[in-house]
Amino acid sequence: MDNTKRDVQFHIHLSREDHLGRYCILPGDPGRCEAIAALFDHPVHLGMNREYNTWTGELLGERVSVVSTGIGGPSAAIAMEELKQIGVDTYIRVGTCGGIRLDVKSGDIVVATGAVRMEGTSREYAPIEFPAVADFQVTTALVHAARAMGKDTKVGVVQCKDSFYGQHSPSRMPVSYQLEAKWEAWKRLGVLASEMESAALFTVAASLGVRCGSCFHVIWNQERQAAGLDQTEDEDTSAAVRVGVEALKLLIAQDRAAKG
Repeated sequence: MDNTKRDVQFHIHLSREDHLGRYCILPGDPGRCEAIAALFDHPVHLGMNREYNTWTGELLGERVSVVSTGIGGPSAAIAMEELKQIGVDTYIRVGTCGGIRLDVKSGDIVVATGAVRMEGTSREYAPIEFPAVADFQVTTALVHAARAMGKDTKVGVVQCKDSFYGQHSPSRMPVSYQLEAKWEAWKRLGVLASEMESAALFTVAASLGVRCGSCFHVIWNQERQAAGLDQTEDEDTSAAVRVGVEALKLLIAQDRAAKG
């Protein structure tokens, strides 16, 4: 299928006539899109197909959008591929994660500088030796936005996987020997948190020549629980969403300044 010759994109059901602009926030959950769009000026719902719920609006007078991707790398990669075809070149993944490093607490913001490619999608774009690295400009904007909001912010590498229950119930998996050994490696390497999309998005972005960064709300940290440290479960993602929106504003201003 030659997607470059299509008008309406096959999965997201959008075209250049929808005027998404160049900036897009990518949450996983379709149910979060309306709340994110409410932070835009003049939000409009463009539609929904499968897991792809799309709203658009403006920030600082610039057209911006939010498109959900569902869970995991395959559907996230499809969204980025098709959005690129209709003019989007700057992406911020906003989602949730589980902490790994002991100082990563529920309610913190994690900004990813790179991602462990323990998933399958990125392997169909680049050899495993190629690193999944976030765009520096987008990452810097996310860090500035989070810290300006006074949020406890951790910046570093995250781990991506395809199986949620492979992380949370590794001992019952036939490959438990592999899952548990690699988890110990991530801990020793100081990996901040675990999630499911960034490795694919960073690698696809590199292949397409677009910008992508990620920030996450920490729901909980299983390692803190195992260590007997204070541990709560926090599912309020509103701060991470605001970080993503404020980072887009910074990027819009920087891009305008760069144009003179």
